[in-house]
Amino acid sequence: MNLLSLIPPVLALILSPLLLGVINRVKARFAGRRGPPLLQVYYDLAKLLRKGAVYSRTTTWVFRAGPVVGLAAVLTALCLMPLGGVPALWKFPGDFILLTGLLGLMRFAMVGAALDTGSSFEGMGASREVWISALAEPALLVALATLARQAQELSLTRICAALSEQHWLHTGPVLALVVVALGLVLLAENARIPVDDPNTHLELTMIHEVMVLDHGGPDFAFILYGAALKLWLFAALVTGMVIPAGSLSPWPNLVAGLGGVFLVAIGVGVVESVMARLRLLIVPQLLVGAGALAATAFLLGLK
Repeated sequence: MNLLSLIPPVLALILSPLLLGVINRVKARFAGRRGPPLLQVYYDLAKLLRKGAVYSRTTTWVFRAGPVVGLAAVLTALCLMPLGGVPALWKFPGDFILLTGLLGLMRFAMVGAALDTGSSFEGMGASREVWISALAEPALLVALATLARQAQELSLTRICAALSEQHWLHTGPVLALVVVALGLVLLAENARIPVDDPNTHLELTMIHEVMVLDHGGPDFAFILYGAALKLWLFAALVTGMVIPAGSLSPWPNLVAGLGGVFLVAIGVGVVESVMARLRLLIVPQLLVGAGALAATAFLLGLK
């Protein structure tokens, strides 16, 4: 095993909560506020881990297993994601299919935990989460298949390494469509505006947040940390497309990839600052549009 491959998951484990802090600070700047500290999520995680968990007598082991399984799934997915030209810890042909499967497992665990509470509100959020994922996952798979087609590779590490400036010069429109599609999927999968509002407190409009209302203490810390890792994963995927690895040594490429991840976080903060949340009836149209963009890119790439 290449020791250099340990760097991407280690950076994700350490720096992923900082992405949420960057997003919150960008939104605060747009609103003319000072905003919370950049390290606020770290303080929240430390506080939650020191607390105890309270479980309803109506819940079963499914409720307790949800945060643990979700966090384990996204941690495993991070081992498949390269960063800045540095290969992933695990790489093999077709690993991007396993990546989408692990993200689906994470969602399944959280939906199962929400349904196990017997709460009508959490059941409503779980149904909306599954409804959105049914539209977002095809767009993600088609976008990854398009990248595999363009790079003539089946591994995420080799795909990101094969994409170069020449690909952007010759098939720029195809890659641009994939970037837009992945950007929309990133917002949907991470419960960000305009699909979902992570700061809302209205049960009738909540999607992700309503599913975790009964979680507390370490369980909620696992959920919050898993959400940060998931955001890092999608940001690294977009960065691997937009910033080609090139022929530089691994360290400059790694710095460029790390900077690209935080630029994606800044972009998410800008989007959330200049847009309002869409009505639930409009969200499917947005995700179907993302799938259409990915499918168009795939068809254009066949020529």
